[in-house]
Amino acid sequence: MIRKAIMEDIKDIMEIIRQTIAEMRTYNNTQWDENYPQKKDFIDDIENENLFIVERNEILVGFLCINKIEPAEYNGLNWSLNEDCLVLHRMSVSPNHRRCGIASELMKFTESLALKNNIQYLKTDTYSVNAKMQALFKKCGYNFVGEIHFNGKEKPFYCYEKILSK
Repeated sequence: MIRKAIMEDIKDIMEIIRQTIAEMRTYNNTQWDENYPQKKDFIDDIENENLFIVERNEILVGFLCINKIEPAEYNGLNWSLNEDCLVLHRMSVSPNHRRCGIASELMKFTESLALKNNIQYLKTDTYSVNAKMQALFKKCGYNFVGEIHFNGKEKPFYCYEKILSK
């Protein structure tokens, strides 16, 4: 089941973040660290009703922030469309619940949420060393647009888009 996150979910979200950061470090992915994402980011997401969680047997197993906020760094890229879009941010699935289709379920949910709101364009990005997210985006039909630098990271972030059909 996917639902909007509530403040009571913060503890479980932060535990998934802790586990994800530890796992990322095992393959030299520094996309997330002690500086980002922080608890405050998720509190803001919940207050703005932009954070969605997946539950399995009443256990929070994954989450994704979906909103219309594009990083300023997106401006320099050659996106296919110049129209209203949804942007995917801060997605993670508990390491204990991976390879069960949860990430794909969140991606499909994003598409249906966009279409329900008459939006046919999705954008996202991930750190260039995050091969798992890149594979997910490709599997879900996203196209590579270009790369940006931000958050003071050494390596670039890869940006992706998907145009939905009605």
